[in-house]
Amino acid sequence: MSIIALASILLWGAVTHELSKPSKKQNNRKIITLTSLGSLLTLVITISLVQNLPF
Repeated sequence: MSIIALASILLWGAVTHELSKPSKKQNNRKIITLTSLGSLLTLVITISLVQNLPF
C-alpha cells in the first residue's frame, strides 16, 4: 500500500511539474497520461482505505 501511495505522490508531482512549464513547452499527451495514472492510483488508495474502515 505504501508503494502505491508513494507512486501516486510522485505521479502528481510530475503532473504539477509539467503544468508549471510554459504553455508552448507542455506535452499534452504526457499530462493526460500522468493525470489518468494518478487518478487510477488515487482511486485504488481510496478503495483500499474504505475497505479497511471498521463498521
